[in-house]
Amino acid sequence: MHYLTAVEMLELLRTRQVSAVELLDAHLRRIEETNPRVNAIVTLVAERALDEAEAADRDMARGVWRGSLHGLPVAYKDLTDTAGVRTTYGSRLFAGHVPERDALVVRRMREAGAITIGKTNTPEFGTGSHTVNEVFGATRNPYDLSRSAGGSSGGAAAALACGMVPLADGSDMGGSLRNPASFCNVVGLRPTPGRVPSPSPTAAWFTLGVSGPMARTVEDLTLLMSVVAGFDESSPLSIAESGAVFTEPLDLLDLTGLRIAWSPDLGGLPVDAETAKVTADAPAVLAGLGACVERVELDLSDAEEAFRTYRAWFYLLSYGDLPPEDLGENVRWNVERGRAVTGADLARAERLRSDLYRRMSAFFDVYDFLIAPVSQVPPFPVDAPYVSEINGEPLPDYLAWMRSAYWISVLHAPAASVPCGFTGSGLPVGVQIVGRPFADLRVLRLAHAFERATGHGSRRPALS
Repeated sequence: MHYLTAVEMLELLRTRQVSAVELLDAHLRRIEETNPRVNAIVTLVAERALDEAEAADRDMARGVWRGSLHGLPVAYKDLTDTAGVRTTYGSRLFAGHVPERDALVVRRMREAGAITIGKTNTPEFGTGSHTVNEVFGATRNPYDLSRSAGGSSGGAAAALACGMVPLADGSDMGGSLRNPASFCNVVGLRPTPGRVPSPSPTAAWFTLGVSGPMARTVEDLTLLMSVVAGFDESSPLSIAESGAVFTEPLDLLDLTGLRIAWSPDLGGLPVDAETAKVTADAPAVLAGLGACVERVELDLSDAEEAFRTYRAWFYLLSYGDLPPEDLGENVRWNVERGRAVTGADLARAERLRSDLYRRMSAFFDVYDFLIAPVSQVPPFPVDAPYVSEINGEPLPDYLAWMRSAYWISVLHAPAASVPCGFTGSGLPVGVQIVGRPFADLRVLRLAHAFERATGHGSRRPALS
């Protein structure tokens, strides 16, 4: 039962073929079987989940359906506040922290009937695309336990791949949702900023970091988007359109004649040979569905300085007051760079990003979508702190190997990670589908078409 889709599970619940307690029990058994090897779920609240499942069954017996996720067990990223459930942010400073309030995405999912089963692992404060921290250790890739699950939503992606949960939330600044989806053969959407409101007491206007859904299928991903998207006045960037738009059918996109731009390296980035080989199949898949796919030469290099400047500023704002001796190396590194950012740096970053937005608006007047690799490498060894070279080319720091994801973050555009295939040794590789800003549903529709044409997402990890 644990590898059914969320939509299939909900149908079983609605038709009373399975109870919420039985569904929960199936997932708890799966967690017991696989989590000790993978370390995806770091806080488990089985008794609380059982209470919620029993309440869900009582509601269904009375004909009460709380919402579109009624009876589904879910886990939340350990960056996401959950009232009454430990939330550490992957930091030893908060190892015993228990929030008093739910984050907005948690509140929306709970109001839709989701059952809280626990929290998924993340690096300290979500810093980096490798899920490891001093509180819980590393999350391992279900397809090869010697490899990274990616990050920073690595716990969520690994839990989904193992069948521990049918749905999970993630967050993404520089690829933290897309990268682990690619590494673990699941799907994830980085929405247009504001599509899923992200209230913040300190960085309410920051647009690089977003919350988004993760799942095993695009249909499940869209189901979760229908719950977590929609206006909320607590966020000044919140998009007014209702999340109900994501209940519309996914198969309405006619690919005939669509112009899709294919960029194998986003303008000269180094891409691992195996990743390049797998993602090179994506254009032919889409052409076979009727699209006109053209290889393009992009220049997104201005995104490099803009991203790093905004990111450094954000880290100083968010974590600059914490004792540096209690922070991990990556967080300290980012905070130190934040202290060096000047007003002139921010002004230049804003000019660069504004010009890039203008140029990409013109690009999307010509092309309907952009496709590219999600990550520049396949899953790397779990004991490595980060990727230090690609194809023999040394990289300057721990961020550089994720340029293919964080350059897209700067565009203010929705981007989905969809399984694209496997390397010769069986490691998953994802393709990134990018649409013009606010075209989230169209991105999901193309992702759905690609998923159905390839079937790569149905391949389960060996520990199944």
